[in-house]
Amino acid sequence: MPSDDEAAPGSGGTAGKTGPLPFDTSKAHQARMYDYLLGGKDNYEADRAAIKAVLDVYPDMAFTARANRAFLGRVIRYLTAEAGIRQFLDIGTGIPTAGNTHQVAQAIAPETRVVYVDYDPIVLAHARALLTSGEEGATEYIDADLRDTGTILTQARQLLDFAKPAAVTLISILHALPDADDPHAIVARLMDAVPAGSYLALSHMGSDLLTADTQQGIKNVISSSGQQQYFYRTREQVARFFEGTDLVEPGLVRVEEWRPDPGTGDTSKSSLWCAVGRKR
Repeated sequence: MPSDDEAAPGSGGTAGKTGPLPFDTSKAHQARMYDYLLGGKDNYEADRAAIKAVLDVYPDMAFTARANRAFLGRVIRYLTAEAGIRQFLDIGTGIPTAGNTHQVAQAIAPETRVVYVDYDPIVLAHARALLTSGEEGATEYIDADLRDTGTILTQARQLLDFAKPAAVTLISILHALPDADDPHAIVARLMDAVPAGSYLALSHMGSDLLTADTQQGIKNVISSSGQQQYFYRTREQVARFFEGTDLVEPGLVRVEEWRPDPGTGDTSKSSLWCAVGRKR
């Protein structure tokens, strides 16, 4: 591992450097807000205030965040232990917390390789926490925008072997892209790069899982705090991301309904559709 004043490998040269923070802590930020919802410590008063405002509009937002994180853990365990996947391309990583992809996967198969991708300077500042791989496996971090698939795939190939099956995970990120960016085409390009037997796993805010008033209320909070808007999609629109794959049971469901662990029943309902598909 690099020393405290060295950059993390693959981080674009800024992770771990001392100096001014590359972001404004007086304004709410989605990555830090999500961190707060998950019980993390990398958040500030502006983030906590924005979350409280969202919770006033949508009380199940906290449950949704926790259910989404738990879904990621179950997906990685399934793909590693049951599907035999040993390499992951995790796009839209977020601030590192407990149960990161490489931690879950390498606990089952120590030789697993994971490439993380995010373009957020806050995530970049924490990138070294994503590079603490066991000796048998490996991790890397790419500082890139999801829309720049060429850069992502070129750099990912330095660690991953796309001649062998891989898993592409897009957890709670695609709803950050408007239709004008053609997110379905972006996912198709990523999946075109991996062979048959590879997997796609994603979660996405559902427009048909929230009332119009709740959607507008969340939009108003996000606008007032100067953040990037979400673009909700229907179950049918989310299903389109999985064209060319066979869905793993139970198919396209809410995140808390995808292969839940025993004893985790809750009456709350998330606003996220999710699924896992195997490329034909």
